[in-house]
Amino acid sequence: MLAWISDSQIVALVGLCGGIALGLAARLGRFCTLGAIEDLLYGGSDVRMRMWILAIGAAITGSFALTGAGLINPAESYYLSIRWMPLASVVGGLMFGYGMALSGNCGYGAIARLGGGDLRAFVIVLVMGVFTYVTLSGPLAPIRNALFPQIEVAGNTPPGLAHHAHALTGLPLWAIGTIVGLVICAGALASSNLRQEPKSIFWSLVVALAIVSGWVGTQWVANHGFDAEPVVSHSFSAPVGETILYAMTGSVRPLSFAVGSVTGVWLGAFIGSMIRGHFRWEACEDPRELRRQIIGAAIMGTGAVIAMGCTVGQGLTAFSLLSFSAPVTFLAIFAGAALGLRQLIEGLSLAD
Repeated sequence: MLAWISDSQIVALVGLCGGIALGLAARLGRFCTLGAIEDLLYGGSDVRMRMWILAIGAAITGSFALTGAGLINPAESYYLSIRWMPLASVVGGLMFGYGMALSGNCGYGAIARLGGGDLRAFVIVLVMGVFTYVTLSGPLAPIRNALFPQIEVAGNTPPGLAHHAHALTGLPLWAIGTIVGLVICAGALASSNLRQEPKSIFWSLVVALAIVSGWVGTQWVANHGFDAEPVVSHSFSAPVGETILYAMTGSVRPLSFAVGSVTGVWLGAFIGSMIRGHFRWEACEDPRELRRQIIGAAIMGTGAVIAMGCTVGQGLTAFSLLSFSAPVTFLAIFAGAALGLRQLIEGLSLAD
């Protein structure tokens, strides 16, 4: 390790670089989960949803190819070391998706909008970050622990699709994951709609690279560093709360991958908004809209902790390791968002 930089600073730098890439993808590539769902359900376009699927496939391919090269050990990740709870994935995912629709952004999207000067997103980020910690270790923690206890995996096989296929067939783990990733990439590119937009393909691959870089960077520090740094990649639920805590207590807390990642998305989004000339200060003029966004952000933060991740944490990062929780949570988020969007668009009473 370098004598002039600590392990925590290295992982924060890894998170910062990947976060900048994700922020640029949001502002320049229009990479957005809620936007993809809206386009698919109401806009008659599947391009942004296929962008998301391509990013998943490329992240899986890269993660398992590097697993084969000995640069990543997926079993050390949070998503494969905690017992999978299907009900938590469904309940937490539905809550997150519904809250995302009410807020108009997920955590990642809100940080990206904040980078463009949207002060409404600032409220969403703050409320969501606080409620992740209210649920993770605050007043709601005992209830969450009683209903959805997060218990370490018992046994030798992590709760992952590729790991169970490896245990059943004896085929190399890296080969199974890489093949699955390539098949998903092929499915995303099967539509000419996406193939005709090379910029969209490029930004999907940038997102995948950011996810894989997080795994590789933190794994390297875990293997070669002196401190017990966890093997992680990007997520924007609990890390948002962690970043808020660091902003208040940074003199007694070390930097972390999470702080670097969240800061990086904000910085990348700011750069992207300046490049496109889209930076402008915006605020909420309708108190009903602000109320809805605050409620949605609170639901998002709570749901993310229950589901052990958000649209990025489960929908990309956990998916990149083929965790059991990822596809179930992602589908639950989609369903929750669809319900929330229907409520807003059709003007049901709760949306007012």
